[in-house]
Amino acid sequence: MIRFECDYAEGAAPQLLERLTRTNLEQTPGYAVDGHCQRARDLIRAACAAPQAEVEFLVGGTQANQTVISAALRPYQGALCAQTGHINVHETGAIEATGHKVLPLPSQDGKITPKQVEQFCAVHWADPTREHIVQPGMVYLSQPTETGLLYTRTELEGFRAVCDRYGMYLYIDGARCGYGLAAPENDVDLTDLARLTDVFYIGGTKVGALFGEAVVISSPALQRDFRYCIKRHGGMLAKGRLLGLQFEALFEDGLYLQLGRHGVEQALRIREACLRRGLPLHFDSRTNQQFPVLTRAQRERLEEKYAFTFWEQLDDDRDVVRFCARCATPPAAVDALTADLLSLP
Repeated sequence: MIRFECDYAEGAAPQLLERLTRTNLEQTPGYAVDGHCQRARDLIRAACAAPQAEVEFLVGGTQANQTVISAALRPYQGALCAQTGHINVHETGAIEATGHKVLPLPSQDGKITPKQVEQFCAVHWADPTREHIVQPGMVYLSQPTETGLLYTRTELEGFRAVCDRYGMYLYIDGARCGYGLAAPENDVDLTDLARLTDVFYIGGTKVGALFGEAVVISSPALQRDFRYCIKRHGGMLAKGRLLGLQFEALFEDGLYLQLGRHGVEQALRIREACLRRGLPLHFDSRTNQQFPVLTRAQRERLEEKYAFTFWEQLDDDRDVVRFCARCATPPAAVDALTADLLSLP
C-alpha cells in the first residue's frame, strides 16, 4: 500500500534522527530550559525577526491549540474560526473542554474573511443583551487552511485591524506552516506571521519532526505565565530537549523550508495529473494537500493500491478525496500515483 492519507506517515527527517542519536547521552536540564532548546528559540526568533518573542515547545497541534486558547481567553470568551477549522471539527471538543466555545463562521472553501469577523463582532457589541452571549475574544486561522488554501499578507493585515478594533487576539495554527511557506504563490513569511499575529505556531510533526510544535508568542500579555499554562495542560515534557533538538536542526541551514518545498513539489505533480486527466479539484490548493473529485468506480480502483482520505460526498456517485504529499514522500510513489490517475477510466 502506498500512503497518501496524512502528513506524518514517516518518522523524522534523517538530520533530526542523527542529532537525536549523537546527543543521546548528553546530560541536560529538563523541561525545555536546556541549551538546545535555547538555541532553537534563538534560531526561530531570528527567522521571525522577532527578538522579543517567547518561543515554547509542545508535542502536538491539538495540545498547542488547547493550551494557547485557554491561556488567552477569559472564561466567558470564545474563538472565531471557519466552520472547517481544526478546533471546530477535529479536536474532539478539546477547546470546549477548557470552558471556551468555538464560534464557527460559514465558509465554502475553508477560509473566512476580515469582513465576516467585523460583521460578527459588530452584531455582538451592538446587542444590548450581549452579556448573555459568548464574547468573541480571538480569531483562529490555519495557514495553510485545512483545505490547503493560503491567506495573503493583505488578508492577514485585515484580520489584524479587526482584532485590534475589537480587542481580540489573532492566533494562527501553523500545523502545515512549512508547506505554506514553500507554496509558489505564497506572500506570507515567518516575519509576517510574527508581526501580524499575537501568537502562532510552527508545525514540526507534519514537516519533518518526530513530533513537536514551536509556539511563537509576540503578545507580552500572553507571554506572561505561559509556561504555567503548558504545565497545567500536561504539555511540559520532562525531556524537553527532544523538542529543542529537532527545531534546532530544522532551523539550521534552511532545512525546514527545504522539507516543505519537497512536499509541495510532489503535491503539485499530483495536481497536474488530476488536471490533465480532467478530474475536478474541489479546492484550489497549491500546497501539500490535493482534493480531486472521483467517481465511486475511480475511487475503488485507486483504493486497491493507495491509502488516501475520504473528504466528503458530493452526490450519489462522486466523492471528494484528499491526497497528502509530505516532506518524505518518495518521488517514485508520486510517479506511480500520477500514472494511475492519468489511466483512470
